[in-house]
Amino acid sequence: MKRIFTLLSLGFTLFSTYVSAQENKYGELSGNFQSNTQFYVRDDRIGANTIQYQRQKSSADAWLFLNYKFQGFDISARYDVFNNSPLLNPQLAYTHTGIGYWSLRKSIGKLTLTAGYFYDQFGSGAAFRAFEDRLIGLDYAIQGIHARYEFSPTWYVKAFTGQQKGILSQDGQIDTRFTVSPQVVKGVYTEKSFAFKKGLNLNISGGAVNRTLDATTLNLLVSEIKSLPAGDRFQPKSNTYILTGAFSGNWKDFNFAGEYNYKTAEAMRNPFTTVLYNSPGSVLWGSVGYSKKGLGINAQYKRVENYQFRSSPNDLLLNGQLTYLPSITRQNVYRLLARYIPVVQNLGENAIQADILWTPNKKLTINLNFSWVDRLNGQHLYNEYYVDMLYKASRKLKIMVGLQSIFYSQAIYQLNPKAPNVHTITPFTEINYKLSRKKSLRLEAQYLQTKQDLGSFVNAILELTVSPHWSFSAGDMLNVAPVRTPETPQEVISKALVHYYNFFVSYQKNNTRFTLNYLKQVQGVNCTGGICRVEPAFSGLRLGIVTNF
Repeated sequence: MKRIFTLLSLGFTLFSTYVSAQENKYGELSGNFQSNTQFYVRDDRIGANTIQYQRQKSSADAWLFLNYKFQGFDISARYDVFNNSPLLNPQLAYTHTGIGYWSLRKSIGKLTLTAGYFYDQFGSGAAFRAFEDRLIGLDYAIQGIHARYEFSPTWYVKAFTGQQKGILSQDGQIDTRFTVSPQVVKGVYTEKSFAFKKGLNLNISGGAVNRTLDATTLNLLVSEIKSLPAGDRFQPKSNTYILTGAFSGNWKDFNFAGEYNYKTAEAMRNPFTTVLYNSPGSVLWGSVGYSKKGLGINAQYKRVENYQFRSSPNDLLLNGQLTYLPSITRQNVYRLLARYIPVVQNLGENAIQADILWTPNKKLTINLNFSWVDRLNGQHLYNEYYVDMLYKASRKLKIMVGLQSIFYSQAIYQLNPKAPNVHTITPFTEINYKLSRKKSLRLEAQYLQTKQDLGSFVNAILELTVSPHWSFSAGDMLNVAPVRTPETPQEVISKALVHYYNFFVSYQKNNTRFTLNYLKQVQGVNCTGGICRVEPAFSGLRLGIVTNF
């Protein structure tokens, strides 16, 4: 399979090179290709025993994107392949192939028109966001018409109408990956920039979004609502609206931003009980920052109340999301520091975060972070205290050390009522040493101490980079102080310490990168770009190819 993908990428590269040489006559072709192939090695001790381990034994996901420019037209298409894939639902094996994306775009003066699929967002995305995240199997493209008109370099307006691309339903029985939802979504948004005297710059934006339920969905809601107790019944509406307004700017050493989104009342589903109820919703967000040479300070606040907005109230978890509410807590990258990441609570939360970045001299940088999340009723859900110090000992050696402490409501964030609150303390370090002009060595290590969940872990990775082609790494995450409860599956209970090995190699040639990874991954929350989902453990081999042409 690797040889086939290599030949395909080489063929497309040669073809695009030829077309580029004839650009004036034939136009310009460009694109990219990405594939991920997994081979599963069952390991009952860590819970790596889903359907892929029991039956399929391997899976493959691939995306080929092509863009052709000719006489002012942009024509794009993407071919998607899912073979025994766990991306859409980790508990199922999904197989389908087809055109997952296509679009035709044309600019006419200051007007740009797009027909087909498109990705876009209004402001921060809290009112509307259509985006793709392949790492966790998300594709929220809209199929329809999109228009953007620029009145001036500082003022534009855009509008769209269409239907959201469907994804696999929660029960896995209805395949909608290559079709669209029956609901119609429309929106309009404008943004204007102003420059004032004395260094004040200001951006003002606002817009509205509307979603209309189809008759079948509305009738199903009416039938379900009739089964509720008399006091909980309500009349569902076909149309739901979101109004959004935002500002951002800077003055001298200060920057600031704010946004408010209001959603009209609609039928919503409680994610904990799946029971329908009727409520409007809102999101309030703001930030303020200060920066000067050697010092940066930033603080953020967010309040969410009954703010779910999906293609249909029947969509659960990550299905059908039309908005984007990333957590304002710190986005950690180290394996153990990112083990407990809070998911935004759409029903309601108050969250704050503050950062301080201080560089007292050329050799030392100190980073401090604090975040806190509560429910609207005051129930504490999450907090993080974080500090790291980077010391540049020489031109060859950099040393970073740090400490993280977390409180995490596992019962809420992982929908597990029996789970206790998790308290962690995690010291960590990273050391970078430049062996020569082309070779460098990196060591990272963390120790997560907790008496809850699966217990304490230690993780270490050693990475060697040989520029410009090779990268090698080897690591192990060890469950050094395991915790087992009556709810722990019997096959997971073991007296032996559980290792989570990770061996990785990559090779890059021009615009093509090949990766080979053997690893064992603990069950937990996987987050990318603020979107999170609970994933089962993984054990096996991963092959990857990424190329641009």
